[in-house]
Amino acid sequence: MEELPPSAKLVLKILEEWGEAQFSQLLKETRLPQRTLSAALRELKRNGIIEVRPCLKDLRKKVYCYTLTKSARANTIPHW
Repeated sequence: MEELPPSAKLVLKILEEWGEAQFSQLLKETRLPQRTLSAALRELKRNGIIEVRPCLKDLRKKVYCYTLTKSARANTIPHW
């Protein structure tokens, strides 16, 4: 797996702590530009680190979920 950009690492760190979050929550917490956050989420999804599910409270929104276990993460994500 290629090295993750700093923005993806920041998003990953938040999702590791929270388990899941909506785009608006990540945008507020990371303070990243919307385009940068979208690119970071695409990268994490492409690498199988997160998955996207519909929000059960509002089906128009998506929830981004951290999916890797710590042992799997140790084998695929470089330490920072």
